[in-house]
Amino acid sequence: MRLDVDAAAKWKLVNAPADSEWIVYRNKLSRKHHCVLIFPRRDTSRFLSLIPDAIPLSSLMLPGKAANDRMAFYGWPIAQCQSPGTSLERQLHSGIRVLDIRLAIVDSQLISYHGIFPERALFAEILSTVYTFLTTPSTSRETIVMSIKQEDSDAQRFDKLVRQEIVASPGGLGMWYLENRIPTLGEVRGKVVMFSRFGGNGHGWDNAAIGIHPPIWPDNDRLGFTWNCQDALVQTHDWYAIPSFLSIPEKVALSTNILIASRNSSSLTLSISFLSALSIPLAFPPTMARGLGWPQWGIGFEGVNARVGKWLLDQFDEREETDVDVEPRIRGWALMDFYEDPIGQSVVPLLVECNFRVRKCEEAEV
Repeated sequence: MRLDVDAAAKWKLVNAPADSEWIVYRNKLSRKHHCVLIFPRRDTSRFLSLIPDAIPLSSLMLPGKAANDRMAFYGWPIAQCQSPGTSLERQLHSGIRVLDIRLAIVDSQLISYHGIFPERALFAEILSTVYTFLTTPSTSRETIVMSIKQEDSDAQRFDKLVRQEIVASPGGLGMWYLENRIPTLGEVRGKVVMFSRFGGNGHGWDNAAIGIHPPIWPDNDRLGFTWNCQDALVQTHDWYAIPSFLSIPEKVALSTNILIASRNSSSLTLSISFLSALSIPLAFPPTMARGLGWPQWGIGFEGVNARVGKWLLDQFDEREETDVDVEPRIRGWALMDFYEDPIGQSVVPLLVECNFRVRKCEEAEV
């Protein structure tokens, strides 16, 4: 394997043979110093199958995509948050486990919407793709968290149609986890965990159960907010409309800090972080995620995704060889735009790797 040192790049995925059991990253520490980090090459399509049943979903790192599926493939430049080539099936096999689904009623059907822009995917199509993934033998031990948010105003009809389309879909309601608590992985293998950002009292649903249901969701709260889900504290960061690209460093710092789990807390804490951002009219989601120009040469600016990748590698390299307990525990649900960027060195494998590092002694070994 040849290790090319690009003096300008802050981090880079090193080219390795396709059949290698390892993936290698180079992380720039200073102008003259670089660090090489080597990780096992993991099958991102089935990484949860390697994790013990007893682990709660709050103690996992689940990669997600903001405004997922084809829902954010259109509406450029404001509402487009994903590349047209990243189908939902491809997302799931790439390791995406949290889907941000935005829906509105169009001609008595639920269709994916993002703000004022229709994104052209029927909810029924999304459900069918998820069913296929979770019933395929090689990926049947995975789970998917599906956040469903209403993008229109007819709340009662929306609630009814969501339930109606789930019942009519392959797998029906039996494929869904609908309790308002954080489950263990073993409870939801082969299932979809509903995260409902719609409805109020669960009218029309059996036992009024509409899954994990946040009681509050302040719009664009810079410092984030917290809420309780039974005995779990949920801390959420969803600051998306930032002043300008100059705020990207602050955005990244705030959205990643909550992903560092406390070593001393005995209570359940779930961290949910939306890494997506936009600034109208100068920087839309594609620019915020990917950056602009050649920032390594001082021309343009570095996007959110590249900064998150650098942050993760810095965390992995945090400990000294003689101090194995210093490395942070990175846990939570992290949703991002254009998850395959930077091109050729996706951040998702690094997020997946967090699940296999620094488990607390009371957690089963992976």
